[in-house]
Amino acid sequence: MVMPLALLEKSLDKRVSLLLKDGRVLEGKLTGYDEFMNMVIDDTVESFQETEGRRLGVVVLRGNNVVSISIL
Repeated sequence: MVMPLALLEKSLDKRVSLLLKDGRVLEGKLTGYDEFMNMVIDDTVESFQETEGRRLGVVVLRGNNVVSISIL
């Protein structure tokens, strides 16, 4: 099993896909995180239920909203 903080460390400065609790998917470059898994994502694109992506830019995301993390 991969520990969440180890995955974040490995994903730093790489493109990631994040599934959120509300069903949205955020894709962007992980530029920072802390011990609570709060994250800073750059060049973020949001998609929801197969709709066209919306550009958000820089996003600061609370870790408790994330269901899964994937490296792209």
